[in-house]
Parts: sequence; C-alpha cells; structure tokens
Amino acid sequence: MIPTVAPTSSRIQGIDAVRGFALGGILVANIGFFADPGYSVGVGTMPISEGPVALTVSTLVLTKFYVIFSFLFGYSFTLQMRAWGEKVRVRTLRRCLGLAVLGVVHGFLLWIGDILTLYAALGLLLLAMRNLRPRTAVKAGCWIIGVTAVLWLLLAGLTLLDPGGGAGPVPDPAAAARAEALVTGGPLSFLRFQAETYPMLAMFVWIGQGPMAMALFLFGLAAGKSRLFEEPERWAHLVPRILWLGYGVGLPGAIFFTWSSQAYGAMELVGVAVNNVTSLLLSAAYVVTLLELVKRVPAVGNALAPAGMVAASNYIGQSVLACLVFTGYGLALAGELAPTAVMGVAAAIYAVLLTLSAWWLRHHRRGPVEWGLRRLTLLSATPPRPRGPSSDPAAGATAGADAALGRPGRGDDPRLP
Repeated sequence: MIPTVAPTSSRIQGIDAVRGFALGGILVANIGFFADPGYSVGVGTMPISEGPVALTVSTLVLTKFYVIFSFLFGYSFTLQMRAWGEKVRVRTLRRCLGLAVLGVVHGFLLWIGDILTLYAALGLLLLAMRNLRPRTAVKAGCWIIGVTAVLWLLLAGLTLLDPGGGAGPVPDPAAAARAEALVTGGPLSFLRFQAETYPMLAMFVWIGQGPMAMALFLFGLAAGKSRLFEEPERWAHLVPRILWLGYGVGLPGAIFFTWSSQAYGAMELVGVAVNNVTSLLLSAAYVVTLLELVKRVPAVGNALAPAGMVAASNYIGQSVLACLVFTGYGLALAGELAPTAVMGVAAAIYAVLLTLSAWWLRHHRRGPVEWGLRRLTLLSATPPRPRGPSSDPAAGATAGADAALGRPGRGDDPRLP
C-alpha cells in the first residue's frame, strides 16, 4: 500500500500509476532489440516483427509510450521550478549533466536505445524556455509536430521521384549472425557490440524521437503551469472527447502506421507523418483510460504507482534484467525465443520490477538512481534511508505539501523514465 496524503494523494497516485503503466509499454517496445540483435543493426528480422504479436506491438505500443514520459518530464519540470525557486537554473543544469552521464553509461553498457542523453539535451532547451506562457508553449509544441509531419511528407514526395525508393531493406544474414554472436558471446563480446552499435542508434533516437519529445516537453510545461493534474475537475468534462479522439482517430492512425511500415518507401514515410499526430491522441486515451480505471479500482493504482515513483531506477532495471536474459551477461537467449516467449519474458520482468519497487519504497524514500540524481542535483544528500520524518526542518515543513501535490520537494527526482 502506497502512503498517501489526503485529500489529493489519490489523484497523484494516479499519475504515478500512469508512469508505472508506461514503463510496461517501454519494456515491450524495447525488448525486441534485446531478443534479436540483428534488428538493432538494421539487417535482421526481430522475433516480434511478423505475425499477430508484431501487429499488436507495432499498433498499440511502438511510439506511444515515450511520449507519455516526455509529457511527464515537462510537467515535472514545473514542479521543480516551484520547489527550487531561484535555484532552478543551476540545479537543472546539474540534473541534466547527471542524466547525460547516466545515459551514456546506460547506452554503452546495457541498452543502445537509451533516451536519457536526449532528455538531458532537451532539458536544457526546456530550461531556456521555462518562462513561456502555457498558451505559447502549446502553440510551440504544435508547430514542432506540424513542421515535423510536413518534413516527413516532403521526404515521402522526394522518395517517389527515386525509381528505387520503394524497395525495402535487403537483409544481410551474415551481419545478423555476427551481431547475434557478439551479443551472446560473453560480456566482453557484448560490450564490443554495444560500442559498435550505440553511436549509430543514438543518432537515430535523437533524429527520430527528438522533435516529438521536445513538443511533449512543452505540452507538459503548459499543463504543469496550468496545474492540470492538481485540478482534474477542470478537464473532467473532456474525458469522453479525449477517448473518442484517441480510439476513434488515434487507433486507426496506429493501424495505418503499422500497415505502411510494411510498404516501405514513400508510403512508410507517410505513415510516420500520420503517426506523428495520431500517436499523441492514442497515448492521451491510454492515460485517461488508466486514470479513470484507477479511480474506480484503486488496487490498480496501488500495484502500478510504486514503479512510477521510482521510474528512473525501473528504466535502468529493465535493461539490466533484459541483458541477463538475452545477452552474454547472463543466459544469452538472443535469437532463441519465439515471439510469444519474448512477450512472456517482458511480462516476467515487469512483474519483478513492480514487486521490487513496492518492497523498496516500504524501506526507502526514493530509488537508488533517483537518489544519485538528487545527490548531484543538490550537491548534498544522505544515503537512501528508511521512510520517516525528515531530519531537515525545512524539508519537513514542506514534505506534506510536496507529497500532496506530487512535487519533487527539495530536490526529489522528477520521475523520469
């Protein structure tokens, strides 16, 4: 049971539950790269890239969950602004430095698709734009999404002019076999694969996800300044409309995205352009659906919220456990499991992390990664300790309000992925 603060704690618990839920989506989206390293270098076929499992993952999961984390990053930044006051600039700089270092280490040692370095860089832009009014921030985010979609459409048009532009990638079995051998060959062999692949995929992440992430940062900034989640009654009447747009427009857009990704060439780029807009609608429907479910079935929030409260630790933990299953760090099962088995591994990892998160928070205030980021951010912190009254009188004076509003308090973690 997660400690709560009446009367607003259930609302904030719902937000933590969204983070916990989104962690599951991130895991499902990423685990295919661990399961088939040949896909990571663009030469193989991921185990979940064909058949019903692939269609489900591509339609309902891919590109849908990192936007939720990006939105929450922007929202949490406004909470930090309130808590840190005039120190927000220097503390944000240090936090972004910590995220960048953590991201590079994570990328080279565990997960080549790491997004923390991107968040660190975009966090600096968000810091520079922190004084934007909510309406201006929303307009800027819409412009980013719109311009990005138009660029994808223009690229699709140029592809039509290329006679060979509609051809799909040609698989290279030898390169795929080499990638799999490196990943499963042992720790040093896996590290070699990481060093060869991480820079290339990091560039893909920055180009492919950077504009959308920045737009969602700005949407989160606007929502945080408007206290959207602190005052849910202001948007409760919009729930039916959000659900209709998400499932009525966003879901068909996701289906088109999946279909077009198999067409290659210009049509694939058109699908990416459409998905730039419709993925936001479907993601919003996911969030609203879960918040409504948490209100009606509190046990769901109780199960998911602990993971959301230590989301950064869980994000790294997913990579650790996936590496132990699929790489030379552990069982070296890459390329060995069927699609349904890969999803079974994802479910098992998720269940383990949910359980560990709940256990950890019964004994500690924050997760290990969150504690490290806080230490760097504030340049002072005590080791993780049992929950209880703070020894800092100033911190104790604001602890109740920070917990009630979901604020990061005196340097608490922004609950990043």
